[in-house]
Amino acid sequence: MICSGNSAAARRARRAGAPLLAAVTLTVLAGCSTLTGVVSPAEAREGTKQDAERLQPVDCRTDKCVALTFDGGPSEPTPKLLDLLRREKVPATFFLQGKGHTDTYPDTVRRMADEGHEIANHTWSHEDLTALTPDQIRDETAPVQEDVRKITGHYPTLIRPPGGATNDRVSDVLKKLGLSQILWSVTAKDYRTTDTALIKKRVLAQTERDGIILLHERYAGTIPAVPDIITELRHRGYTFVTVPHLLAPATPQPGTVYRP
Repeated sequence: MICSGNSAAARRARRAGAPLLAAVTLTVLAGCSTLTGVVSPAEAREGTKQDAERLQPVDCRTDKCVALTFDGGPSEPTPKLLDLLRREKVPATFFLQGKGHTDTYPDTVRRMADEGHEIANHTWSHEDLTALTPDQIRDETAPVQEDVRKITGHYPTLIRPPGGATNDRVSDVLKKLGLSQILWSVTAKDYRTTDTALIKKRVLAQTERDGIILLHERYAGTIPAVPDIITELRHRGYTFVTVPHLLAPATPQPGTVYRP
């Protein structure tokens, strides 16, 4: 269940210039609590006065940027994806799962970091965080933080709540852990199909400027779709960046929910 207030009305309100963060209250899907404040990449960038020198040669305030993200790894196929991204010179953001992943493929995590990808948290066992107590939320996130720190020397600063399920209680806990929440605007639902052509079609149909694309490299149809996705989006004038670069020169704020 995606409990992020991703309604057509909410999107229209943001595009129409609705007041930011504190003034925006979105009511999420049935069964979830109220979530206060969702920030788009454009809104995040508008909220900073920093100059753009450090963004050169890509400044997402003027360039058409898109972020390619992968959930639920690392896994056995991940090195094949890393080979592809290195060949295409595409940075990605990896939201890593713990159990059976960061504890099983540490060399792959190290390679991700060494090759310039953003390493982020996707919880230890993919539980719905909105169904957990604050202590349980910490228990789901802290082990991945520690795994990544031990492997790369750095704690992740981003998290993707499983299923996009979040609320104010989750946000409060993640703020204390120093984690910003990153949702998405494009999904191929590749966990439901092995049809590479369909995955490609879904991604290309949904992608717009500032898009955050959600894929899972461990499913058989996904990695074969990535080369054509990269080629076509570049043909359309898009530049691939990591999620932090998409938000820059703003810095993602702990606890805040970001979604195009």
